[in-house]
Amino acid sequence: MAVRMARKVGPEKIDIAYECFGNAASAPLLLIMGIGAQMIAWNEGFISQLVDKGFYVIRFDNRDVGLSTHFHKSTTPDLPATLAGDLSSASYTLSNMAADAIGLLDILGIDFIHLVGASMGGFIAQTISIEYPSRVLSLTSIMSTTGAPSVGQLDPIAMSIFLLPPPTNRLEAMNNAIAALKVIGSPSFPFDETDSRERAGLAFDRCYDPVGIARQAVASVASGDRTEKLKSLEVPTLVIHGEEDKMCDISGGEATANAIPNARLVRIEGMGHNLPRQLWPRISSLIAEHIESALE
Repeated sequence: MAVRMARKVGPEKIDIAYECFGNAASAPLLLIMGIGAQMIAWNEGFISQLVDKGFYVIRFDNRDVGLSTHFHKSTTPDLPATLAGDLSSASYTLSNMAADAIGLLDILGIDFIHLVGASMGGFIAQTISIEYPSRVLSLTSIMSTTGAPSVGQLDPIAMSIFLLPPPTNRLEAMNNAIAALKVIGSPSFPFDETDSRERAGLAFDRCYDPVGIARQAVASVASGDRTEKLKSLEVPTLVIHGEEDKMCDISGGEATANAIPNARLVRIEGMGHNLPRQLWPRISSLIAEHIESALE
């Protein structure tokens, strides 16, 4: 599918790059990716499985990544200070990112949506469900957490990926992506290095903006703990989390499922902080079955 550009999206009138797959008359499903990840991180093969299950699938670049609007003139993000409690460098919050997604749906003429968010995309999907409950038909939160600092922690082993030297060219960007995935990926499943390398190269070609990624990270931390607000949700919720997730410990998924009334938690053995090809049939089926149950 060709990339499209939605103009003057949401309250801030930004540009959002997006793609649609499947029949527009089918049930709409919005895929939301995590920190620094462009929409192409949602593999077309996985999307095809969702389309085959009867969904109209939409993926998009969050603000500050890919081809969507970047906030270059904003305050320089200071993640260490934010983690220490100083939120002054936050240019926006998850609420702004949630409003972007709703604004895109408005432009597409979609009133009600099934949400699937991965990692920070799960944060955004949760925030949409909290702030726009009348728009959400179902929520699927994958490898995500509640924002509470006591859960979903980073494994010390994964700290090594933050010590990699910033890439200065396409090859270094691809090498860094592979090195990171070998640390935080799914140890029980074969690693598709060829596809991951190609996708990392394409992401670099589309847009490389490490400061934009830092702004997203600051926004995630500055938005705080969603636990109490999640307790008020009435949206049918599925939580999927890998037992080998070193980027976001499974306690984050457990806390999410515990906070949202009647949420279902599916723990996947051997899965890390990615969506390996071998799990696409299972995860797409879990999503489809969850949505079907939500509509009953």
